[in-house]
Formats: sequence, structure tokens, C-alpha cells
Amino acid sequence: MNNKQILIVHPFLKFTRNKNNYFLSEAENLVQAINLECVESSLIGLEKISPNTFINKGNLIIFKKKLQDAGVDIVFFNVNLSPIQQRNLENELNAKVIDRTGLILEIFGSRAKSNEGKLSVELASLQFQKSRLVRSWTHLERQRGGAGFMGGPGEKQIESDKRQLTEKINRLKKKIKKIVSIRDLQRYRRIKNKIPVISLVGYTNSGKSTLFNKLTKSDVLSKNMLFASLDSTIRKSFFNNTNFLFVDTVGFISDLPTTLVDAFKSTLDEIIYSDLILHIRDISNSNYLEQKKDVLKILREIGIDMNDARILDVINKVDLIKSDRILHNSFDKNSIYISALKGNGIENLKKKIYEKIIY
Repeated sequence: MNNKQILIVHPFLKFTRNKNNYFLSEAENLVQAINLECVESSLIGLEKISPNTFINKGNLIIFKKKLQDAGVDIVFFNVNLSPIQQRNLENELNAKVIDRTGLILEIFGSRAKSNEGKLSVELASLQFQKSRLVRSWTHLERQRGGAGFMGGPGEKQIESDKRQLTEKINRLKKKIKKIVSIRDLQRYRRIKNKIPVISLVGYTNSGKSTLFNKLTKSDVLSKNMLFASLDSTIRKSFFNNTNFLFVDTVGFISDLPTTLVDAFKSTLDEIIYSDLILHIRDISNSNYLEQKKDVLKILREIGIDMNDARILDVINKVDLIKSDRILHNSFDKNSIYISALKGNGIENLKKKIYEKIIY
């Protein structure tokens, strides 16, 4: 998919008050994260969602002309499409259609480096493919026999393919289960040795990896890019005469595919068993409140309540905003303000970590 051109569309219901320009901008960043060139991005307001094509016929005609004029044959719909909607859109537009889940899976697939990360992404991709077999085998519809809605070679092929995918999924789950057993053993040893574990969570591109590097003197990939780091990393750090283990986790994002949350469960379990959870927040982003809600939503999905006493808000990128903006924001008085890039507030953060862990 690299170096190809793409058109982006963010459809939304007109009566909603979502910050659609923000979501469109995020869609552009997602496309950029996998080295696709955005030729044009558009917002499409809808009165209602079409069960067949998501957008209505009028918008289909307009958008098809845009594709032809731009000479582009890939479209990114920044929503999660049903298999039927995706198939029908491809037929109507005569172009490859990628939805939000599909694109995020592509990004994760290109970024995974560790064995566990690769296996987890492959598992999520296979589960996603299995749900979309209606697309993969539409060419077989013409081969159907005259036996009503049952049977026919096309149906048999779909069932055969489902079985193959199920077998692959089960094999991957067994491999991941072995890795989970090793992780559980390592976690048991850490608990036995009484080494405090601190996990860093946050919206993608909030500065988690930059802070992780600062706290542990590591060199984990840290770039101004969505999902710059994917594989979780554990590093030791020593301060206040105490050893700590810090865990850098994958960045969260709104509508993170359920298949990915499930596939990365063994990695996300590190957060569940942490002694402290640092929620890194980018105060320079005008939508930091919405991002906070998205992060807390995913934490709930893995079993961590938003009022969990272990969660400490770390307000990052204070160097990018005016100081009076911080003063006028109603953050919890226990929040820590830092600039992971500049190093501002890091010593205060270490002190707070020590106090939360020891007391």
C-alpha cells in the first residue's frame, strides 16, 4: 500500500455534535502513518446511514466523480463499515474501499516487531477477515445452483474458507497462549521480588514513549506519528533508592477495533497488574477531553474502572501552550504537569510516583 494515493471521507450524522474536523484531521494522520498520500479529504453530512452503502446515492455520485477526476482508486472511510456496505461501496465506486478498522490493522501490521506483536496483529487480521468473507467470495454468487438459499458451490466455498481461517486462528491462539504463560511467570517473579510496576497509557501520539525514554534512559521509537510504537516494552529505572519497572504500551485511539483489543489482551494485561497507571495526556491537543474519554473507555474494556486509585493523570506537552491555559483548566489537583520532550516536571513526577508506590 506504500506510496499510493488515497481519498479520505469522514461521514457523519448531521444532528450529532461531534468535532468532525478533528476526526477528519485524525483520519489524515492515520493515512500518513502508513505512508499513503492523501489527495483530498472530505466531510459528508448524512440525514441517516444507509444500510447498503452507509452514504446515500447522491453522495455516491458526487464522490465517484471525485475519484475519477483525481485518478485515485483507493478510498478510506473513517468509520467502521459492515461487510455488505464495504462490498457495495466498492462496486458502486469501482475502487478499493478501506474502513477505519481495516486501516488500523494495516498500520499495526506494518509496525509490529516482536514475535508476540506480529502474532497478535495476525490474529486480529484473521478474525477481521473471517467477518468479511461475504466480500471475499462475492464472485462465487454467480456459481450458485438453483437450490434456493441453501447449498450451492459458493456457499460451500465460504464454509470451507471459514474452517481454514478458524484453524489458523486456533493455531495462533495456542502460540499466544504459550507467550502469555511466559509473561505470567515473569510477572510472578516481579511480584515475588516486590519490584513496583508502572504502566504508561494514553491516546496515541500523547508522548508516552518520549516520557518512557526519559524515565528509563531508553531509546524506544518516539515520533510525532500515530502508533509510532506498537510493541509493549518493559524497562527498569532506579530513583529515590528504589527499583521500578516501567511498561510502555500501545497508544489508544477512538474506536480501537475490538479484534485488536482482544488480540493484544496479553500485552494489555500488564496494565491490569500494574501498581500504578500513568495516564499521559496531551494538553496541547484541543480535544484532550475527548481523548481522555476514549482512553478510559478502553481501560474499562480490559477491566480497569475510571476511578481506579492507581490512575495518575500526567499532563504532557505543557511547553506547547500558554501557562494561563493550564491555570484555567479543571484538572485534578493531584495531576502532574510535564514536558516529556523538554524534561520539565520529570523530577516532580518521580517524586509523585515514589509517594504513590511507597505510601
